Amino acid sequence: MTSGFRKLADAAAGVLFTGGALFLAGVVEAAPPAPADRTAARAELEHAPRVASYLLEARLDENTHRVAGKGVIEFSNASRAPLGELYFHLYMNAFKHEKSLFLRSPFGAGRSDARAEDWGFIDVKSLKARELEGVDLWPTRENGSPAEPNDETDVKVTLPRPLAPGERLTLDVEFSCKLPRIVLRTGYSGDFHFVGQWFPKLARLTPEGAFVHFPFHPQAEFYADYGSYDVTIDVPATMTVGATGERVETRTGGGRRRERYRAVAVHDFAWTAWPGFLEQHRTIDGVAVRMLYPEGHQRNASDALDALAFALPHASRQYGPYPYPTLTVVHPPAGADQAGGMEYPTLITTGGPWYAGIAGDRAIEAVTVHELLHQWFYGLVGNDEARFPFLDEGLTSYAEQRSRDVAYGAGSLYRGFGAELSATAVARAIAAERGEDAPLASAASQFPGFQTLAALVYSRSATLFETLARVHGRERLDRALGAYARKYRFAHPGPAELVAALDAELGPGTAQLLDLALNQRGRVNYVVRDVQTAPERIPGGHLDASGNTDEPVEGSTVPRRFHSRALVVRHGELELPVEILLIDSTGKVTKKHWNGAGPFHVVEHHGDAPLATVVVDPERRVLLDDDLLDNAATVSRSLPLRTLERGAYAGLLALAVLGP
Repeated sequence: MTSGFRKLADAAAGVLFTGGALFLAGVVEAAPPAPADRTAARAELEHAPRVASYLLEARLDENTHRVAGKGVIEFSNASRAPLGELYFHLYMNAFKHEKSLFLRSPFGAGRSDARAEDWGFIDVKSLKARELEGVDLWPTRENGSPAEPNDETDVKVTLPRPLAPGERLTLDVEFSCKLPRIVLRTGYSGDFHFVGQWFPKLARLTPEGAFVHFPFHPQAEFYADYGSYDVTIDVPATMTVGATGERVETRTGGGRRRERYRAVAVHDFAWTAWPGFLEQHRTIDGVAVRMLYPEGHQRNASDALDALAFALPHASRQYGPYPYPTLTVVHPPAGADQAGGMEYPTLITTGGPWYAGIAGDRAIEAVTVHELLHQWFYGLVGNDEARFPFLDEGLTSYAEQRSRDVAYGAGSLYRGFGAELSATAVARAIAAERGEDAPLASAASQFPGFQTLAALVYSRSATLFETLARVHGRERLDRALGAYARKYRFAHPGPAELVAALDAELGPGTAQLLDLALNQRGRVNYVVRDVQTAPERIPGGHLDASGNTDEPVEGSTVPRRFHSRALVVRHGELELPVEILLIDSTGKVTKKHWNGAGPFHVVEHHGDAPLATVVVDPERRVLLDDDLLDNAATVSRSLPLRTLERGAYAGLLALAVLGP
């Protein structure tokens, strides 16, 4: 096999072949968590922090693809230090010209390698502070990231006087946003508009008084403080609007329609407008779910809603109740594919062709559940997506796989034509291929490319958490992640908080293992070496227990007794406990345990039949294992050690049902 095929085969196979025995590795579901207390969660919204809140009006010109915006930004110095400046993200300026950090590579940009067409930008007209005598702060602006002199996505505004801790500013803002032809989940395609990162957005303020600001890198995403949003959207009357939050008012006149949306305790706001949307509505676990989709995609809409019917209550029980009254799901039309697969508070996008799912794939379910889970890991737990993307995409990928494995079993990604494929298996295959390319906990901008970021942040992170679940017990990992998600709701935890939550529940050594796995490119590969077996014998030689003679004693075989040994080697730094199965020629199985400490472990076995096969980690708990093809070995007299069983093993992997 080629290296890539071998990695895929050994990672994705649903069974292990060991001397004629099949060891199935299925998903074991823990007891379901207690029902979510949604009433208490919604009451919690009123007490969530409100550092940066926005009262905005947005008017779409559907012909020029511009949004005229104005309104009020309310900002509170929630830090312990006086502030002499404010920092704003102008994300839309990433598409302003080809000297921006986002677009300057000649090889394409972002997750789709797309190039911007019909430039997009944001033009702030004025930013006036009421508490500072109405002075316009915008003329004081300068580049917030001097290392990127040609980039205009990070802006610093100097205040005429320091803003004391606890002091508030009311900022009257007026701006215009030009949308690009759709690129990286924002822009227009024909008369379809998806409007994300469209307003001047305050950078997140830390308790120490520093703003977390950065230029918009093509591999990074977004970060901001929590607040309330009250946004009125003005569009042509023929258009259907979907947006973050709850629609509280609609007015129509003069060929236009104005819709007002409110959202509490969120850190972003996005919206879409298109005259071609059809709608489906469903109440799921007390949440009003609204599905917007194009003609011909009724099946996709139904598949997405069915996926949410399981995933939404499941996630609420696992990670704390979804507190918002609404969830809007958008399936973009043909030509607007890049608007798909994105998350915003209470608004997610799916995507895919009209025939998705007909042949048995679960792509629609996959993207829907993934974006839903971002409502927790990015939304309710406000992690820094640019600095630590594994806290965002990694946790979400594991939570998505966990939900879909419970809902669909071994066919969580595909089931059709007699075959099954699980999302966990595919993630494990990708993780094994690129696991050492970079530290998993790198910042988004520090990965050499998006393929590496995706393999590590999405796939290897999910495989790491799945390994912890299988090694330490899924219920314990569920409790750890549930405690973490609840404790840091409406907060901004970093890796230390996640590691502490896992260490507290999974036990000593977890923090050290996670440091190796996250920060030091830690890896593991268990290998079975040198399986030997021989008849037991009465020792021969110059032996005389009485000491009265020095005559040699002839050794002899003990009837029907055999002494066997196997060498199991651990490559890599991660010490994870494993089970070792010893199978003799009669099929009798003996189980041994190794805690994974040290570079190797010698297994001794005495029995009435010769040892035939040795398998390390038969239940495939350690999904981080780089190469599963060397996890088994057989004693063979007719062929060199491991030749016969590796051929049979590899063949079965290629034919087996796909899915852990």
